[in-house]
Amino acid sequence: MDRVIDPAKIAGRVPFSPITSRPAFRLPGDARVAVWTIVNVENWSPARPMPRAVLPPPMGRMLLPDIPNWAWHEYGLRVGFWRFLDVLSSRGLKASFAVNGSAIAAYPEVCTAARDAGWDFVGHGYEQRPMHDVADQADAIRRTIAAIAEFTGRAPRGWESPGLTETEETIDRLVEAGIDYVCDWCLDDQPVRLAAAGGSIVSVPYTVELNDVVVHAVQGHSSDELMKRGIAQFDRLYLEGAETPRVMAISIHPYLTGVPHRIGYLEELYDHILAKEGVVHCTGAEICDWFIAEEKRLGV
Repeated sequence: MDRVIDPAKIAGRVPFSPITSRPAFRLPGDARVAVWTIVNVENWSPARPMPRAVLPPPMGRMLLPDIPNWAWHEYGLRVGFWRFLDVLSSRGLKASFAVNGSAIAAYPEVCTAARDAGWDFVGHGYEQRPMHDVADQADAIRRTIAAIAEFTGRAPRGWESPGLTETEETIDRLVEAGIDYVCDWCLDDQPVRLAAAGGSIVSVPYTVELNDVVVHAVQGHSSDELMKRGIAQFDRLYLEGAETPRVMAISIHPYLTGVPHRIGYLEELYDHILAKEGVVHCTGAEICDWFIAEEKRLGV
């Protein structure tokens, strides 16, 4: 039997607020745009259907193990991730590192490199599966936080659900677990607060449209589309940010943008952004802290 969903409970977490009628938030240094990059690292189990597929199943039959699609993702961690590390570190940029709790044991070299680079670790579920399929969300969240805390020495402050999936209880469980910000609610160009049973949580602007899963795995665009779309997005936010500051997210996955025919376009996108003044490059935690400080300054 299908669950009965209460629309008011979902919409009630975030009262409607036009960006044109809010208090005058400011970014550090009176910047126009805060740009943050999210590198997503996941643990795909060969025992289950793959979260994404580049090659349809033969004759339409889902066969397990799905070696070609599992290997497609595995390439990203063996090769693509290291391209990301080079692109970002050579430009003095840090990423937020959205990682499955189980990926820390599965890919310790990748996680060590992210930790050593000073990236902001973000919980991304314990396994790469929808939150709707998790029997005990509170336990999965706790296990993810514990795995990250043991590895890095500190608990993650942010959360991105696998596939941005949430049930009606997810936000409440995240607040109970002490998470400060969440990425699932792609509904604004500024941070906003989401109400929860135990208080509230900051929604840091994430993205579905400037996300290589959507651009390449879902929509099937050419290799340069993320760059073209990213430049267009940045230029518009930069223009609008002269009046009201904005946040721009760039969400990338090693098996998609980390491949040889796309990585150069990611470099072009960053170089375009870096050529502009009035831009701050942040992690998700830094944006969360900025927003909280601005709430206090403005008394909201």
